[in-house]
Amino acid sequence: MKTLDLITKVLIIVGGLNWALHALNANLVDGIFGVDSMLSKVVYILVGLSAVYQIFTLKQTAKQYQPVKQY
Repeated sequence: MKTLDLITKVLIIVGGLNWALHALNANLVDGIFGVDSMLSKVVYILVGLSAVYQIFTLKQTAKQYQPVKQY
């Protein structure tokens, strides 16, 4: 699962950077793969699925980083 976590996090970063560039009237994904190309749509779908995956694993990830209570 570590590989899947890494891939989804990278895709979410790409999506976030693309939104930042979109606000500046640029588009990273369309610039690389072409406007309205099938590859661009695949990347957008993978970014969205990555976000959904990270939502479902968020609780598990949060448990890993909680401090241990000492009595």
